[in-house]
Amino acid sequence: MMNRKLKKSLIEYGLIGAAALTLYLTGLHTEVIGFLQRGLLQTGLFNPDTEVTAAAAPAENPPADFNLQLRNASGEEVHMEEFRGKVIFINFWATWCPPCVAEMPGINSLYQDIGADEFVFLMVSLDEDFEKAVQFQKKKGYDFDVYQLDSPLPGMYRSQSIPATFVVDARGSLAFTHKGMADYDTEDFRSFLLSLQQKPEQDP
Repeated sequence: MMNRKLKKSLIEYGLIGAAALTLYLTGLHTEVIGFLQRGLLQTGLFNPDTEVTAAAAPAENPPADFNLQLRNASGEEVHMEEFRGKVIFINFWATWCPPCVAEMPGINSLYQDIGADEFVFLMVSLDEDFEKAVQFQKKKGYDFDVYQLDSPLPGMYRSQSIPATFVVDARGSLAFTHKGMADYDTEDFRSFLLSLQQKPEQDP
């Protein structure tokens, strides 16, 4: 006869398993895991490292590939070339990716604070169904626009994992690359972006 302790343990594991299955089937597991990972971001352990990048001379950064063609939520074509001369923040994400979900609030806060005159945010969804990304953005009330790829992804921006973030400076160079989640809502990162606004001096 099964003892009470073992029976209780099996019931507890069964309930945990049922809860986990429910979260998975409803898609809420991404939100829950993302929420937990958002707590990790608050520790500062995932702050992006801009010190190494900032120490490098701008001339040492490779030229960015501007052959990135996108389509926005309205179905309009958007070419990265249109934004040459501005600082471009590119983030590849998906609604099914918990780390992507975790860093979104910080990115939105950064977007709100830094302004859109000299900065461009290209939040590129890799969802097979782009409408999921559009609805996710609306549901969360994020201010930035979301995009989908409208052409093959240039090799410079390919990554085996997401989220993946790239920043192109006003000179047209790839100034920053980060694979994995990060907290971009920091004063250090804001200062870093502002420093990338410097354009090459014009010849007299």
